[in-house]
Amino acid sequence: MPIPESFIRELIDRSDIEDVVGDYVRLDKRSGGNRFGLCPFHGEKTPSFSVNSSRQIYHCFGCGKGGGVISFIMEIENLNYPEAIEFLAKRAGMQVPQEARDPSAKRRERMLALNRSAALFYHEQLSTPAGQAAWDYIARRRLSRATVKNFGLGFAPNTWDSLRKAMHAKGFTDQEMFDAGLLRKGQKDGFYDVFRNRLMFPVVDVRGNVLGFSGRILGEGEPKYMNTPETPVFAKGRNLFALNLAKKTKRPYLILSEGNIDVASLHQAGFDCAVASLGTALTNEQAQLLARFTKQIILIYDNDAAGAKASDRAIEILKKLDLEVKVLRISGAKDPDEYIQQYGAAAFENLLTQAEDQLDYKLRTMQAKYDLSVPEQKVAFVKEAALMLAGLSSAVEREVYARRTAQLCDVRPDVVISDVERTRTALKKRSDKASQRSHSPANAAQPGERDLRYEDPASAVAEEGIITLLYRDPGLAGANRLPSPDEFTSPALAHIFSAMLEKLSLGEEIDANGISGSLTSSEISLFSRLIERPVSDSHRDQALNDYIRKLREEKVNKTQADPLAILAQKRAQQHK
Repeated sequence: MPIPESFIRELIDRSDIEDVVGDYVRLDKRSGGNRFGLCPFHGEKTPSFSVNSSRQIYHCFGCGKGGGVISFIMEIENLNYPEAIEFLAKRAGMQVPQEARDPSAKRRERMLALNRSAALFYHEQLSTPAGQAAWDYIARRRLSRATVKNFGLGFAPNTWDSLRKAMHAKGFTDQEMFDAGLLRKGQKDGFYDVFRNRLMFPVVDVRGNVLGFSGRILGEGEPKYMNTPETPVFAKGRNLFALNLAKKTKRPYLILSEGNIDVASLHQAGFDCAVASLGTALTNEQAQLLARFTKQIILIYDNDAAGAKASDRAIEILKKLDLEVKVLRISGAKDPDEYIQQYGAAAFENLLTQAEDQLDYKLRTMQAKYDLSVPEQKVAFVKEAALMLAGLSSAVEREVYARRTAQLCDVRPDVVISDVERTRTALKKRSDKASQRSHSPANAAQPGERDLRYEDPASAVAEEGIITLLYRDPGLAGANRLPSPDEFTSPALAHIFSAMLEKLSLGEEIDANGISGSLTSSEISLFSRLIERPVSDSHRDQALNDYIRKLREEKVNKTQADPLAILAQKRAQQHK
């Protein structure tokens, strides 16, 4: 049974889009009736993400995404329409009618309950005789009982079905545990526990939900760390370990480290701002998550080649979000945990003040690849540095770091500055040519959504106009002169138009929230952009007639120009 329209309307009334988006995006700048911030869906330095409270819609002028509060939650939380309704209802203190609840939303809720029960089971196992193996490891890593409790650490017994039996007793099935990544299927169709003889780290989101687990092997064995596989509630690339704790820090920065133990050790030493990615290189989604809670990141990765590569990737992703990025090189220890154990928290606090600006770090890393005593390699270093510095928008930054480059390789500063500016000019010419091609009349008519394309841009312009007018004045449908969706040349616009007609036939409002359940993400974004367009209050009837005439003229013109269509017409006439 579909969710009643009256429930959705009340839910939207209780879920002001500015408040909901504000949980994810820092909305600072105001222009007219809109609030602006950095888009959470793509990297940008200048705020182009707009929230309009009067219309209850959002739109990004950079990536094109847009819609209402429901579609925003669908995008940001990676949920389908019914799951987003459940999410917002929980936030608003409402209960979705039982008969209308979606099975997928129920499944997510059930899986989160299972994960919480599993986390409690693992934590309780620390108090059993078998849990001593975990306590021995915890003691070697010098983690306190307070830290164990704070992180909810646990122990997975070295047995085949301890968790399985415990969860059965709580009413969970094998299939539910298998779907949550807690069980595997055996060769004879039986099930057994995935995590065995491991120190367990629950992965908790910023709302306190246990999404999954990371388990560290106790003793010999591979893999050393094992994570929950991808499930309906857990995605490694969209979450960060300990962000639920670090979000409360009073420090002006977050520390991004590599390992769970490092993070726990840092928190224990007073650095409650540490988080870690879950066994993967930093992703765009994780970076956007970080940007919701801070403007400054300190990277602390291993000093080996893999750590340097991970740092370079993280810098590129984070700087797109206009975050201040620093890199800390640890000497005298292999990781933060070992450094703190050897030298103490005060020494580490002092070390943090020596974190390098990301450009200094990149220059020094670049320098290490060359033997600057060899003229050819010195030239190659300057060329590579000039290419990097040419991409900086600030002229002051370009000059400062060009001088730093000159110092590193003993070259006159004016030579390097000149090389940087020459490279920048060449890059700008190349960019301008590409921009001219992308802004040609044919390309300008295309939708901003990358996975949508108009085969007939001229007709699509008319189709867009019909949708915009119908949204602004639903009464235009009363004259019974609207075209059929089948007459539209764009499948996406036809789908949007059909969803609007269906809403009108049911006597319901047309808005980005109401039709979110019928459209794809890209179609919702396209619709939200179209309804933002200004439309004159006068001559709407004439405008609609003009758009319909243009649509039908384009169809006739296309048919007349299409050899296959002409042939089909001739054959049809011959058979008359």
